[in-house]
Amino acid sequence: MAARYEVAEESDDGPYYLEKVLIPEDSEDDYKYDEVTVDDELSIPEGEEDLETAVKAVQDQTDATERTAQPQRVSSAKHSVPKIPEVVEDFVRNYLVKMGMKRTLDCFQIEWFEMIHKGLMKTDHMELVPDVYTRNQLLDNELKNVQKERDSYKQAAFEAGETIVKLQRERDFHRMQHKRVVQEKNRLVEDIKKLKKHYGSYEPALRQLNEKYQTAVRQKMLVSLERDRALSQVQNIDSSLHTAHSSPGTRKSANMAAQREKLQKSPEKGAHLPCDNTASNDAIKDPNKSTRHPKDSEFPASTRVNPYLPQIKALSSLNTKSANFSLFKSFKAHTMAVSFLALHPRKMIVASSSDDQLWRLWGIPEGEMIMTGEGHTDWLSSCSFHPSGGYLGTTSGDSTVKIWDFAQGRCVLSLEGHIHTTWACSFHSCGDFVASCSLDNTAKVWDLNSERCRCTLRGHVDSVNSISFLPFSNILLTCSADKTLSLWDARAGLCAQTFYGHKHSCNYATFNATGDTIASCDSFGVLKLWDVRNVSAMVTMDTGPHPSNQVAFNPNGRILAVASNDGTVKIVEVASLHTSSLIAHEDAVQSVIFDHKGEYLLSAGSDGAIHVWS
Repeated sequence: MAARYEVAEESDDGPYYLEKVLIPEDSEDDYKYDEVTVDDELSIPEGEEDLETAVKAVQDQTDATERTAQPQRVSSAKHSVPKIPEVVEDFVRNYLVKMGMKRTLDCFQIEWFEMIHKGLMKTDHMELVPDVYTRNQLLDNELKNVQKERDSYKQAAFEAGETIVKLQRERDFHRMQHKRVVQEKNRLVEDIKKLKKHYGSYEPALRQLNEKYQTAVRQKMLVSLERDRALSQVQNIDSSLHTAHSSPGTRKSANMAAQREKLQKSPEKGAHLPCDNTASNDAIKDPNKSTRHPKDSEFPASTRVNPYLPQIKALSSLNTKSANFSLFKSFKAHTMAVSFLALHPRKMIVASSSDDQLWRLWGIPEGEMIMTGEGHTDWLSSCSFHPSGGYLGTTSGDSTVKIWDFAQGRCVLSLEGHIHTTWACSFHSCGDFVASCSLDNTAKVWDLNSERCRCTLRGHVDSVNSISFLPFSNILLTCSADKTLSLWDARAGLCAQTFYGHKHSCNYATFNATGDTIASCDSFGVLKLWDVRNVSAMVTMDTGPHPSNQVAFNPNGRILAVASNDGTVKIVEVASLHTSSLIAHEDAVQSVIFDHKGEYLLSAGSDGAIHVWS
């Protein structure tokens, strides 16, 4: 048995056997066991017996037991079960079963058990199979397994080779496609370059066509203005001839008509409309005649009558409703805020000024741009048409007033004299004078012929925010941040009346068409209507709390439009004081204006857009 155990310890592989071992109750060895006593460290002294102390003691004893059990586990893991080789007969049986030799196995079993039954089998000769045979058998099994793995690897390698060939074909195909795509790209790049060169050759032609178009539009507008001017001249000549035939001063009237004709033909005076009721030097004499400029113009007589009163009365007879205004057209006029809108005296043309230092002319109601002008060095605050319609006056943050000639397409006069921002300007109906107001608390009246300031209006103690001539008169209306409105005599430069009543800075004031009512608005949204004759407030309305930037009468004077800083246009019926709002702007509304017949209302705001309401 010792030899068997030696063979078992030398073998690495093979079957294992568990032998039966009996342990007698009385051991033959003389080993003496020590008595296990109670550990003093685990004993709990009297008086300290409680639940927590007992649990802690049990945990400490358990940890100590586990620490002593770990080396025993390690030592037991080192002694593995010995491998016992097979007996010869078992080896033969296993070999015959593995080879499928069933009849030989049956004969072997019959003969084997007969010999054992007869006692002929010598157990001494029954030995174990040598380790070499067992190892050969294991190596044979491993060899077969390796051969199977080799065959599987061969199959996998063959499949991988086929996959590689397939991928190589796909790669070549994609390479070819990529080359084709690159060629197509290069061809498209060349075509794009050729198209760019081709389109680049069109830019000068398009620019030239655009210039021709602008010139044609300008010429069209100028021709229409000349036509209107010629018609007015014919009407004036007819009226003068009629007067000459009906009055004894025939020769004097004929001389005046001839002189007017001469002025119209003169290139220097052709830009200004002649005054029908111009006062002669004998009628009005200046006491300071020696200090006057030789080119100074004469103010017309103050007894002139507004020739448009019949048309205004005809519009007043019509029943107009303010609630019918709706958005008709919108267009982007400037890249920055639009500060003011001005209407052409006769044409459906509106001028706009903006913070982008530009002014533009627009055909309404379609919003077609006609002309653009630039020349100011700062933002534009307002604009105003000359009564002839051929000139435009603009004011700016650069403290100048500029006069623009549409025929020449440039600035023909720059008036300098204010020391701060100029807020607004207004032309006299005769066309020889323009009035301006400024942040320097003054207003000035300029003579366009002598190109100098005729008088400075001093009296306001804060910024003068708006100024306007009463049509066909020498009366000027100003409003100021000192909360007052004033009426001035432009000839003498003296204040005639002052209106008190606003509690906040007055932003804008304007006459109605008949000149007997003034509308004003302030920085708190309060709207007031003033009676010019009684110098008193008739109506006070609160449209705030947002500031009101501008107010405008419609031609018949029945409707007021207010530009509000809350982005809405307030519509006020003068008779009933009913108020409605028009909403379309994305920012504060800076200016509002009606057309000649009151059919359209235009509004402009800080969003750079102009909205046409009908």
